[in-house]
Amino acid sequence: MTEGVDAPKESGSPWLQAVAAVALVAALCAGAWASGALSDSSSVAKPATCSGGEPTTAAGKARVSGAQLCKALNRPDLAELLGTPGQIAKTASGSDSSMGLLGGKDIPTPSAQVKFETYTVTLAGTFDGLPVAGSASLLGRGAQQRTVLGRPAVLYSDQTISIRFRLDGGDAQTGPGVPARVISVAQNAKDSGGSFEVTLWRSDGLIPDDAALLRVAEKLLPTVPGWTANG
Repeated sequence: MTEGVDAPKESGSPWLQAVAAVALVAALCAGAWASGALSDSSSVAKPATCSGGEPTTAAGKARVSGAQLCKALNRPDLAELLGTPGQIAKTASGSDSSMGLLGGKDIPTPSAQVKFETYTVTLAGTFDGLPVAGSASLLGRGAQQRTVLGRPAVLYSDQTISIRFRLDGGDAQTGPGVPARVISVAQNAKDSGGSFEVTLWRSDGLIPDDAALLRVAEKLLPTVPGWTANG
């Protein structure tokens, strides 16, 4: 027997996603699965609180931690912003990780995830020094250059990774997951490098609503530590 879960690909700027292999955030996924199993057994449904996100060496190079991103993402009105009022967060977690590049350089990629019955939403930061403007051409057909909150942004499609855990303790199996929509926004108006990404996918495998994604991003990003109105 197996238990399945959809997991995001490793966060990163659109430039890095176009030229580097994606890696699996296994710890975040396993934590979300375990938390979900515990919450399902509870007789009283309560909104999930953030777990994880303990600082790591990589997190020290970032301006925000996974725990801080989770606190910003796990807001009381998130379900309403997603267009699913009344649903409660099943799991909420943060993670401090990094993406290794050729030459031994590590790029901090703190992230957070909140899961509802219908939607799962993630918030990630990438401190790679690369711009967002002009990256739409690297992200395949349908990627759109946008402006969000006065900053360069790109809206594009992605796909989660499906992980199936063997209940007998055998090796987990991975494969293509469900479609996801992503909005990547420059960390500052000058687009001098780095991005924040909000990713959305549905448990039923349907294509997520772009209006919901943009609504979440516009409300959420100004609350991320270090974000300034004119920055």
